[in-house]
Amino acid sequence: MRHTISVLVENKFGVLARVSGLFSGRGFNIDSLNVAPTHDASLSRITAVLKGDEAQLDLCIRQLRKLINVVEVIDFTAGQAVSRELVLVKVRADTQTRSEIVQIADIFRAKIVNLSADNLIIELTGTDDKVSALLSLLEPFGILEIARTGRLALKR
Repeated sequence: MRHTISVLVENKFGVLARVSGLFSGRGFNIDSLNVAPTHDASLSRITAVLKGDEAQLDLCIRQLRKLINVVEVIDFTAGQAVSRELVLVKVRADTQTRSEIVQIADIFRAKIVNLSADNLIIELTGTDDKVSALLSLLEPFGILEIARTGRLALKR
């Protein structure tokens, strides 16, 4: 089962290593991991999407709360959070396919952030499903590179 965990931590050296080490030590596969400072420069938010069972997750959360420098731990259940992902995708685009790719991007309200003679870079923000749907439609044109943030989430 997939779980989204938000961990508010003090912005100190080694905190990310301790948190991710706890996840892997408990047998969780990390699907995505994001870390960034918050509005308070002394705090950072770690958002992780993990695969594992409920019992292990409960134990993991209890142990996270005991770690030094951890301020708050939230396990988001369905509907409890607003979540988004950002993707940059470089797609092969020649003069014959460019207009079709731009139309697909427009349907998804994505932005063309770079244009060259043989490719486009498209930026999209949305749910995991929206990102996956765009990528599946772009695949036949030839995806050259992808950079994804993974899921970010905040409590409603």
